[in-house]
Amino acid sequence: MSMEKNELNIGETTLSVDLTEATDAVKGGSFEYALGLLVTILKENPDHIDGLYLAAVSSRYLKKFDESQRYIEHLLTIAPDMGRAYQELGHLNRDRGDEERAVVHYRQACELNPALIPGWNFLYQYFVKNNNKPAADHALEQLNKLNSLPGVLLYIDQILNEGRLGMAEAKCRAFLKENPTHTYAMSLLAEIANRLGYFDDAEFLLQKAVEFEPESGDLRLQYASILRKKQKFEKTMEQVNILCSQFPDNQNYQAQKASEVMQNGDHEEAIKILEEIQKKNPYNFSVLTSKGHAQKTLGKTKEAISSYQSAYQIKPDHGEAFFSLANLKTYKFSDAELTNMRQQVERIDLSLREKVYFHFALAQGYEAVGRHEEAFEHLDKGNKIKRDQSQYSIERMEQELNAQINVCNKDFFDQLGEGGCENRDPIFILGLPRAGSTLIEQIIASHSMVDGTLELPNILSLAQSLRGDDIYGKQGNYPKSMITLSKEKRNEMGANFINETKIHRKNAPMFTDKMPNNFRHIGLIHLILPNAKIIDARRYSLDCCFSMFKQLFAQGQEFSYGLAEAGSYYNSYIKLMDHWEEVLPGKILRVNNEEVIQDLEGQVSRILDFLGLPFEEACISFHETDRSVRTASSEQVRKPINKEGVDRWKPYAKHLKPLVEVLDTKLLKQEDLDLINK
Repeated sequence: MSMEKNELNIGETTLSVDLTEATDAVKGGSFEYALGLLVTILKENPDHIDGLYLAAVSSRYLKKFDESQRYIEHLLTIAPDMGRAYQELGHLNRDRGDEERAVVHYRQACELNPALIPGWNFLYQYFVKNNNKPAADHALEQLNKLNSLPGVLLYIDQILNEGRLGMAEAKCRAFLKENPTHTYAMSLLAEIANRLGYFDDAEFLLQKAVEFEPESGDLRLQYASILRKKQKFEKTMEQVNILCSQFPDNQNYQAQKASEVMQNGDHEEAIKILEEIQKKNPYNFSVLTSKGHAQKTLGKTKEAISSYQSAYQIKPDHGEAFFSLANLKTYKFSDAELTNMRQQVERIDLSLREKVYFHFALAQGYEAVGRHEEAFEHLDKGNKIKRDQSQYSIERMEQELNAQINVCNKDFFDQLGEGGCENRDPIFILGLPRAGSTLIEQIIASHSMVDGTLELPNILSLAQSLRGDDIYGKQGNYPKSMITLSKEKRNEMGANFINETKIHRKNAPMFTDKMPNNFRHIGLIHLILPNAKIIDARRYSLDCCFSMFKQLFAQGQEFSYGLAEAGSYYNSYIKLMDHWEEVLPGKILRVNNEEVIQDLEGQVSRILDFLGLPFEEACISFHETDRSVRTASSEQVRKPINKEGVDRWKPYAKHLKPLVEVLDTKLLKQEDLDLINK
């Protein structure tokens, strides 16, 4: 009995010597002999990934289905995102006659590792049989592409999707040396660069690949994705429009266009696009989830809930839909929903991405009914998965923020002197996530002379560009490079910021930018926009840090995945803000969340005085303002001021020792410290 084409695809160079004989036996169809060897190997090393995989394969071919199931389930506890493991589960259920369950696993497999030919082949046949033409066409397109690849590229694709980036890069570069214009190889190397954080290299490779093969939708979509990651939104939109023009019937490209339209702030138009896709394919659960996001942003909460519920009814293990309901902060899960989520998160055959969503959703659900022990258990598990996937370093972040203090001192600003764009339009609302910046923005944006925009990425992109060649994770040339900025260059940079952000504005004379991480770059903001207003949104340390730990952020806030990480980041933030206030006196208005809650009118007057704006009653009744709000606090700022967010950490006090052990004691109330250490 021979193996299915491309099913095994394990190279000897990636395996231990002990496994070589067993691998060859499996490839040759000698499954009984192979299993004997593998049992011996697994006795010595029970968690050997390739050994478990081959044992599952061999057992299945020998029709020892229960043994195969045990091997594959053990494998998934060690490698929960291994695409080939899910494909093997698909094969196992297919051979048992359970086609519907097989389809679920083949879908998971191809999502995690799009280079799996047997998985796509089964899905294609299944979709044809069930008259799902769009899905069948997509599967056939993937099959044709993969079957046309040289074997070495298919192998590179496989190991890339299993996280073996070093080996994949070496083999890909060797192939491109012999075939320098092979666009698929270029796209693979670009994906490796993307995963390693070398976005400039990825962009360059994909730009060239698209020039070589302009009719390839996959290449153009990959190019658009890296442009978006680099926050080049206009260029991203241009590429997506080309895709939709070239392939008007492709629902995936239409959905991507809706996503970009949302990114640019037109959520009504995005909903229209998504509803057109829905008409053609009412079972597209991801489209329903995206529609819910747009509705939530527009304040259409009931419609958003309906969209999210419809999404998970189509796909009960669609964790993002459940998390999105939890992320409304106002939704209460039913007992049936809580039961379903518990069942899903306990599954071995669930990807880490989905597990994270379910853990955070369950945490919110349990907290809402006062079951705080279970809520913290899920928070801890969800954050641990994210922390294990992250490369965040407390020490590296401290070095980065200290560099701002060391470079941007009083002498630095005196030496550079005046300069920059004189425009007075921007209001930067910055600080830490979950510190009340959305509330402050909603108050200010309720004023007739202010446009509320988004968390604009422009300052962060500008700071990255000043790092020079070394821009991913290391200090690079920034902030030292700012000393070389001439008055003309600073004026140009400030003017570019004003021009590039016009897409997010309407007609008001001032506008907000509430990217919280801009607090790291106040020196840069001052140099290029000396008349910009800056507001520091601040919240009590325990409330802020625990709220960050509770929130699953989309991206960019990796310090939130651990209590010690959050506490250290809070310390560094306070230290840096103290520095900015010292070297740029009068530049920043600090607004404490607790003071806004206690004295709304007084704080509103104080904020408007700082901005040079006349008092308007609408800023007090901010919750009545009809505007798009995209952050996790979107529902909370549509209600009158309240104290719901104060002391939310207290039911979890006994779990917060890792946080208070890191936080500067000056940032804590003694009675709170006593409660946690009790």
